[in-house]
Amino acid sequence: EVQVVVSGGGLVQTGGSLKLKCTLKFPTVGYDFYEYAIGWFRQAPGKEREAISCSSTGEGVTHFADSVKGRFTVSTDNAENTVYLEMNNLKPEDTAVYYCAADVWGEMYGNDWWLFDYDYWGQGTQVTVSS
Repeated sequence: EVQVVVSGGGLVQTGGSLKLKCTLKFPTVGYDFYEYAIGWFRQAPGKEREAISCSSTGEGVTHFADSVKGRFTVSTDNAENTVYLEMNNLKPEDTAVYYCAADVWGEMYGNDWWLFDYDYWGQGTQVTVSS
């Protein structure tokens, strides 16, 4: 089974930056990182989980939710099967547990990337933005 390993959360002041790391660990050879969609989600206390980004190296696409567009970016290290979520100009409302998820892009149905259903999830990492 594909493992999703997430790291990089923490405490930051308003206006600061954090970089989250999401690495896919494949059980054997033969898996292709380029075939995977990577989704970033967050869930704040008392709120529903929010899809904030979806990207695919193989498809050459990256999407962001309006709530983070212009402040968050995604970069990849394809050799390390890793995607980074770089979060800039952080606001208190960005405080949440952040999750990374992955699945084969070909398993995704429809065009609404925020509704994509992922099979593989990493552990959450807390991001706290103080005012």
